[in-house]
Amino acid sequence: MIRYTEKIRERARELLGQGKVDVFIGYKKGTVPLMNQPVMIKRAEDVDQLLWDSNCCLNLANYLTKRTEKIGIVANGCNSRNIVIHILENQIKRDQLYILGIPCEGTIDHRAVLRAADNQELLGYSEDGKEFTIRGAGFEKTLKKEEFLRTNCKTCQHRNPVIYDELLGDPVPENTEVDPFSDVKGLETQPPEKKWSFFQNLISKCIRCYACRNACPLCYCPTCFVDESKPQWVGKSIDPIDTMTFHILRAYHCAGRCTDCGACERVCPVAIPMRQFTKKLNKDAKELFDWEAGLTLETRPLFDFYKTSDYNEFIY
Repeated sequence: MIRYTEKIRERARELLGQGKVDVFIGYKKGTVPLMNQPVMIKRAEDVDQLLWDSNCCLNLANYLTKRTEKIGIVANGCNSRNIVIHILENQIKRDQLYILGIPCEGTIDHRAVLRAADNQELLGYSEDGKEFTIRGAGFEKTLKKEEFLRTNCKTCQHRNPVIYDELLGDPVPENTEVDPFSDVKGLETQPPEKKWSFFQNLISKCIRCYACRNACPLCYCPTCFVDESKPQWVGKSIDPIDTMTFHILRAYHCAGRCTDCGACERVCPVAIPMRQFTKKLNKDAKELFDWEAGLTLETRPLFDFYKTSDYNEFIY
């Protein structure tokens, strides 16, 4: 991962210094271990803030919406797929972007790491190849990265960027031996009341903070439906019906667009596995329409075009 940090800094310095980009979007070290944060660099002398490691989780496409300047940006598989979506949905122009592609071997689940540390405060983090080390007051542990991957990374089948101007490393093997929808298939076999109970339990801890919406690169509407007052579509309380309405409607707004980047789950303060809402829609898009979001600029998004071979059994 150090090799990517050095390459990103070198290229960002050149791009800014030569005036090829006005701003460079990447990641910098967070204020606490495991929590790297997005950063926008406008001066070549500030590029040493940039880094890349297994804690670069938030989707940077979230910071492209309606920008007008020339932008440099780092992109792994899921970042690049959301960049494609932003281009197709006219949120940014391709010629505004200079994309540094990063083959990705997954990012780590900070909650699982904290559990491994018995929820003690972490004071330091470093990584070397396939292992990482965490340190705190009176303890130090070295752990294997593959045992702490985020759930979406474990089943990701598009680890290499799909769009880039430069690829900063050799492509990594795609993870094609796993079924990304095995959990969805298990739920599909349940009777309706069991399914409904599953989702009720899923969102029972929700505090309606909207962190999931704010971190999602697809939620760029100037006014979200939950903030509309004329008409008011849904209440803003933590009433179970209002809460379920929010999550279901947000999921359907992501139908045919979600890349399963996991940003929503990453930021949830109460650890709701809300990808369960969108994964079912992703599965249907793949099985019924042979569609995966954000893989190419050559094809319009799923709900933007029609083919005579499309699944039509829902039409009566």
